[in-house]
Amino acid sequence: MSVTVRVPAKVNVQLAVGAARPDGFHDLANVFLAVGLYDEVTVTPADELRVTCAGPDADQVPLDRTNLAARAAIALAERRGIEPAVHLHITKDIPVAGGMAGGSADGAGALLACDALWGTGASRAELLAICAELGSDVPFSLVGGAALGTGRGERLSALEVGGTFHWVFAMAGRGLSTPAVFREFDRMAEGRELPEPEASAELLEALAKGDPDALAAAVSNDLQPAALSLFPELADTLAAGRDAGALTALVSGSGPTTAFLARDPESAAKIADALRTSGTCRTVRTATAPAPGATVTGPTRQ
Repeated sequence: MSVTVRVPAKVNVQLAVGAARPDGFHDLANVFLAVGLYDEVTVTPADELRVTCAGPDADQVPLDRTNLAARAAIALAERRGIEPAVHLHITKDIPVAGGMAGGSADGAGALLACDALWGTGASRAELLAICAELGSDVPFSLVGGAALGTGRGERLSALEVGGTFHWVFAMAGRGLSTPAVFREFDRMAEGRELPEPEASAELLEALAKGDPDALAAAVSNDLQPAALSLFPELADTLAAGRDAGALTALVSGSGPTTAFLARDPESAAKIADALRTSGTCRTVRTATAPAPGATVTGPTRQ
């Protein structure tokens, strides 16, 4: 038998970043919104742990034990005293190194799939604890929907969303390293006292009401100046989306994917077409939010 899990991408509609902590991380107020772009992770019994990957930019995905999907399988197996003898196959549709938590999604997907395959019966709390050990964004990939992440982003509080939001995502011609973006953030913030990160009340209200105009007025990303410093061409992509009628434009997380909020599906299609012909990005995708978290789509007999 094999088990397949579908897991969504995310966009950060708010990413407030505090000063660097002694452990090197930053305290965050991170408002996650899961969007309908998905990776699938299929787990099959094997003689030893093996990772394969297919889909756009699959050649950029590590296939050794540094892959978050492999680390998730190892972490669950160690807790249960078993060997992580599985073949993990990742079907990519979330941009690689794009600031949309594709690697984190694969970790959450593999964890849920291995739990189902092995019948470990792990509680939701245990799965979330393992996710937090794997990375700051991994817990949200498991949960989906909308949530406020605090601490380094791993402590989640579910948020109400009152409607469907329409997004356009433009993928850049190269990736950006999340640690490099945080290092640039620290460099740019040197000598300034940073406030404690807090969620925007206006933004949370906009999500709860499902109001795209109010959400557009409230989105923010403290990492955006650092991402633009390292990848100045992203400013042209942001401008192209705004010129095409986007309600707002921002760098998604640490980038380099850029995100554009549209009023409705027709506006999203118009923005996407404009971005495709702008010459400022590599590929363009549309998606709606919120989306469900990691979901078992069913076992398959091999």
